Amino acid sequence: RFITISTLDSVRDKIDISVYFIESAPEDEIIRIQKSLEGLEQVKSVEYISKDEALERFKNRHTNDAAAQALEELDDNPFLPSINVKAYDPSDYSNIASYLENDSFKSIIEKVTFAQNQIVIERLTAIIENVNRGGLFLTLILAVVAVLVAFNTIWLAMYSNKEEIGIMRLVGATNSYIRGPYIVEGIVYGIIAAILSILIAGPFILFIDPWIAKITPEIDLKIYFFSNILILTLYQLIFGIALGAISSFIAIRKYMRV
Repeated sequence: RFITISTLDSVRDKIDISVYFIESAPEDEIIRIQKSLEGLEQVKSVEYISKDEALERFKNRHTNDAAAQALEELDDNPFLPSINVKAYDPSDYSNIASYLENDSFKSIIEKVTFAQNQIVIERLTAIIENVNRGGLFLTLILAVVAVLVAFNTIWLAMYSNKEEIGIMRLVGATNSYIRGPYIVEGIVYGIIAAILSILIAGPFILFIDPWIAKITPEIDLKIYFFSNILILTLYQLIFGIALGAISSFIAIRKYMRV
């Protein structure tokens, strides 16, 4: 689940739109538009890039490149001032692009890259939504499977001890007294499952980390896992204990009615 969320967050963070201004646009007007965009609740961040900074970034990216050498021969800076806009949700970029069509902005705006990126943004938005739904569905399926496995294990344990349970009922043992050991057994199974899942996850993460790093270099899955292993183990234990206890309770309740 963490891999899915982290990958989607990384992809989402790479999506943005750029607003390019005409060469003669006053800097104070660009700053005014920047501040206006920062006031929108859909906007996560707005970065202003001046002509000089754009030129410097280009040179840094293309060191010893033919393009950089050709640029050195030009007398003028060919880059335009711009602002990069990141939204919290990719689906908000259409609203931000519409906002930039305001008459008070249009006079100094050369172009907005949303139109060129719209198809990519829409596809990525659809992918993110589908993967989120799929991840949640898969988590629920795995939880149901875990409950069913624990349920059947406890049910079989009680069935194999049906004579002892019958004798305990005859001598007046309460249902709570009979249930106790099986609830504890379910919790123990949950703890064992949680510990095993962490032990299996470690080698698995070491195995897939190089591939994840190629797709999303910003994510260091290995460092995240091992630096947070205590917290992850605690979460797994809580989840395992809860599933084990719930599964045991359901199995015992059903068996006691038979």
